[in-house]
Amino acid sequence: MSKKDNIKEEELINEQETAQVEENQEVEAEVVKEEPTAEELIQTEKDKFLRLFAEFENYKKRTSRERIELFKTAGQELMTSLLPIIDDFERALTHIEEDKEAEELRKGVLLIYQKFYNTLELKGLSKVETKAGDTFDAEIHEAITQIPAPSEDLKGKVIDCVEKGYKLGDKIIRYPKVVIGQ
Repeated sequence: MSKKDNIKEEELINEQETAQVEENQEVEAEVVKEEPTAEELIQTEKDKFLRLFAEFENYKKRTSRERIELFKTAGQELMTSLLPIIDDFERALTHIEEDKEAEELRKGVLLIYQKFYNTLELKGLSKVETKAGDTFDAEIHEAITQIPAPSEDLKGKVIDCVEKGYKLGDKIIRYPKVVIGQ
């Protein structure tokens, strides 16, 4: 073999070695890139922890709100079943007031009614105030009928309240039944 051939062969070997060294460096670079550093691992775990902590805090707040709402409306079914009794007391008081001879009876019924209603108020029951002339609001009132308005200013307004409405806390448990002018 000649010197030229030896030089070419050596160049080829050098090129192959250089290519192999570059390949090894690329593989090492890929290996280095694939393995996160300790700081990156810590940051990833810290992020996971913060997200989990935030989710838990939201869960606690949501369950707390739900529990408070449940306590506020826990007696709703009982209160709803007692509302006809309040209506009966009010009708009895109206009827007794017409009879002047039953003053003692009226005082006794009134005393029982007030005690009963005050007890329910302590448990969160309150009246939905509705009077003639109020503007009709479908979210607060339940319209049972419409009649021709006695005057122009009563069109679209409450003419009469047939049945009182009640709230338990902030939630309406019985809508006031009203007559509307058209």
